[in-house]
Amino acid sequence: MAASTPLLAITSGEPAGIGPDICIALACEENANRVAYLGDPTLIAERARSLGVDLAIEIKDDFADVTQHIAGRMQLLAFATAAPVCAGRLDTRNAAYVLDMLRAAGLACWHADCDAVVTAPVQKSVIAQSGVPFSGHTEFLAELTGGALPVMLLARDAFRVALVTTHLPLRAVPDAVTPRRLRGVVEVLNRDLARLYGIDRPRILVLGLNPHAGENATIGTEERDVIEPTLAQLRDEGIDVRGPHPGDTAFTKESLAQCDAVLAMYHDQGLAPIKAEGFGGIVNVTLGLPIIRTSVDHGTALPLAGTGRARHESLKAAVDLAAAFASRSDRQ
Repeated sequence: MAASTPLLAITSGEPAGIGPDICIALACEENANRVAYLGDPTLIAERARSLGVDLAIEIKDDFADVTQHIAGRMQLLAFATAAPVCAGRLDTRNAAYVLDMLRAAGLACWHADCDAVVTAPVQKSVIAQSGVPFSGHTEFLAELTGGALPVMLLARDAFRVALVTTHLPLRAVPDAVTPRRLRGVVEVLNRDLARLYGIDRPRILVLGLNPHAGENATIGTEERDVIEPTLAQLRDEGIDVRGPHPGDTAFTKESLAQCDAVLAMYHDQGLAPIKAEGFGGIVNVTLGLPIIRTSVDHGTALPLAGTGRARHESLKAAVDLAAAFASRSDRQ
């Protein structure tokens, strides 16, 4: 929809976690956007009272009714939990509530009723235990909107790390790093660094899978057989892709200064370094979707729910980045 002031949909996530807490904290601050929160009004009101926060809740029937944000006021699209919520205690009966919010926000963005989706954390395990196959926000939104290959990117300012594989056991990673998947991820990363960040010719540093990037196939052959030939083809097609680079030296300041994003082969290889650098202020960006979606860099933190000790810096950063993406005139 791309009005002059972006309209953002923020899902409040797992009701027993810190999602409601950080949404309440964010709603109490100044924000230059139009912000539609999705959640249970009773839950939000009760959590605000338990936190000692004076929050005005305005129920909105539709995204079109959401106006400029005012600090201390939450404009809320109402969704009802199926069971009473106790902070810190998961309940499978509320799994459908979490997915209903996510579905509504994703479809609204896809149909241009809002400009971007920002998600508070969910508890994947309780959704799965409810009987619904669910591997995460990324895959859910990709299926909902027809995103063929979603790519996970974590970003803290100019420090960006994307992943070839995400939530896989380590023993499954080598088989998942195929020429087709590697090529597809690089193409999505290259395109969306340009589309969302405005980087004319992204420089992508690709890590090896094995220690020392295989060391000439003496410590594994995946670099020689899969990664190197795929990168060579991509370079021939004009993509500035470099590597495979040893993972243990890729995250030095000198190395990061020479690239716009690092592409890691598996979850901890890429996310451990960036989270060590700035956990709590990192944004999770889903690339490869026909919508803009950002999220926090943390989980539901059940022990912190309702205590007042949850920090909302990552949610604020996710909102700011989503708004910046939405404000780009050439995003399509």
